[in-house]
Amino acid sequence: MTKNNTNDKPLIGITVGDINGVGPEVIIKSLMDNRLCKSFTPIIYSSAKVISFYRKNLDLQSFNYYQTKGLDNINPKKVNVLNIWDENVEIKPGEENEDGGKYALLSLEKASQDLKDGKIHAIVTAPINKNNIQSDDFAFPGHTEYLAQKFEVDDNLMFLVSDTLRVGVVTGHIPLKDVPGKITGEAIKKKLKIMIKSLKKDFGIKKPKIAVMGLNPHAGENGLLGKEEQEIIGPALEEERNNGNLVFGPFPADGFFGSDQFNSYDGILAMYHDQGLIPFKSMAFEHGVNFTAGLPVIRTSPDHGTAYGIAGKNASSETSMRQALYLAYDVWKMRQENS
Repeated sequence: MTKNNTNDKPLIGITVGDINGVGPEVIIKSLMDNRLCKSFTPIIYSSAKVISFYRKNLDLQSFNYYQTKGLDNINPKKVNVLNIWDENVEIKPGEENEDGGKYALLSLEKASQDLKDGKIHAIVTAPINKNNIQSDDFAFPGHTEYLAQKFEVDDNLMFLVSDTLRVGVVTGHIPLKDVPGKITGEAIKKKLKIMIKSLKKDFGIKKPKIAVMGLNPHAGENGLLGKEEQEIIGPALEEERNNGNLVFGPFPADGFFGSDQFNSYDGILAMYHDQGLIPFKSMAFEHGVNFTAGLPVIRTSPDHGTAYGIAGKNASSETSMRQALYLAYDVWKMRQENS
């Protein structure tokens, strides 16, 4: 078996995430859907011993895969497990430990390097634990920041995507007390630029319509509850409109998400993590996808964490992982058509 050329199905790498979390489980369960292999060739960056453990532990004996030690020997019609370590690792579902972080990082490093080298076409990252993965080689709040450095981009956008909702954030994994200082006109314009470009390039929307949230309750209530809307956000949006972009706001986040206003927009830009992710996950938790916009490569992930509490119990839903795989393929296809 040999690696696909660029005219065949894309190769999509899947990082295993924390081997003690739900990552391996949702990977296996999503790839049991045979339709996926008709669109692309999945490659799990892990060890067949990990996949075999969960296959047996979860009684998913109908899941079949092809083992390989190199991308020059894959089966384009099957799920491939790329063995990137040989040692025996004790798997302890639901436990946060050093091994979970060590092998999650090993998988991420190998997959992202292959992506950078052009050996695969996209990656889908299973959940990591942001605590046990920390090391000399990983000193980041999460996948997004690691990949931004790996692919040498100055800025990117955490973009949560579902069939009905697309939400990005100006500030991501930072303490809430630090958010106001990071809300600048320049930051807002940079995130809007990335969102608009992605909606055009990755989602095929020729003239995206964007809603922007305010920072303060009631969008500042005309300065009574804060002046960022009048002094920073509003002027930035006015400048974008003058440049021909369809950007609107700032809107009070509670009223905006509490009504059906979001249905009128192609993308929504929130000011901080929870302002955007709480409504998104409330409406699209099991089928939402985290997409990193602004990278020269394609990366998606499910919108949930390691979920130690249900790991190894066959209780997790694979829907978000499956949607992450499909989105990676859809974005690849859209970029191919637009290139």
